[in-house]
Amino acid sequence: MDPTLRPRIVARLKTEIAGFAPQMHAAAKYLLDHPAEFGLDPIRETARKARVSTYTFVKIAKYLGFSSFEELRAPFRAALVANVPGPANPDWLEELRDRGSAGAAFAESAQNALSVANRTLESQTLDELAAVADMLTSARRVYVTGMRASYAMAHYLHYIGRMALPGMELIPRNMGSAIDDLNDAQEGDLLVAITVTPYSRETVEACRFAQAKGLKLILISDSTVVAPELSPEYNLAACVLSSHHFACYSGMTVLIEALIALLIQRGEGQSRARVAAYDSLRRGSNAYWPERKT
Repeated sequence: MDPTLRPRIVARLKTEIAGFAPQMHAAAKYLLDHPAEFGLDPIRETARKARVSTYTFVKIAKYLGFSSFEELRAPFRAALVANVPGPANPDWLEELRDRGSAGAAFAESAQNALSVANRTLESQTLDELAAVADMLTSARRVYVTGMRASYAMAHYLHYIGRMALPGMELIPRNMGSAIDDLNDAQEGDLLVAITVTPYSRETVEACRFAQAKGLKLILISDSTVVAPELSPEYNLAACVLSSHHFACYSGMTVLIEALIALLIQRGEGQSRARVAAYDSLRRGSNAYWPERKT
């Protein structure tokens, strides 16, 4: 099988997805967001997960020049065979499964978190992460935003990242809107936006506003296709599949951890000095519970 077939399919869908009808758009987005599952699952399961009809995936296959869904799926299945498999089931997971319904639920969640983190890190490229870190360190000001559950990720990136980048700001501030806080941003500043399906309207609007003002945009999401009108310099994608209704953020967390590590590395001695200064300040102001002396 031609090894370039899968990336050519992905590239074409990314280019043309904006013009698809809603059902075709949903099917194409699922394929782009979950290539591993697409390579594994039969058409009925794929359609169920994408919340479209099986005919929609047949239509996608024919649109791309394939005779059937199986022919379209073949290069994605071949890529799975060639790649290193995900983490195996450790013994402690099997022991948990034998401890009733609570143990089974916990084991399923734990296995999913391990798999999601592994898949997210495996899909990143060092060159892209390094380029993002360089953009962040060279920007005059970096704004970070995320709403709802994604706010926790934005807050963590800002809380640690500002020690390496003093010009990093978390928005919205003071219960306002992100757009309000971007009003004074200048061309050449940078917005890091974090959002996962279903995408926050306020976050997407902040991205559009930032682009209109000439800011550079970096998206950290669960997809490389968030909104057709957004043109980020980089779009870092994390796997957020979960064993429950809401997104699993273990993949997003390890991705942000990797980015923070590169930021600290880029800052070298200055970043470490700022981290030490923050620590000294907090200890001097009794920010931490005192340790019992032995």
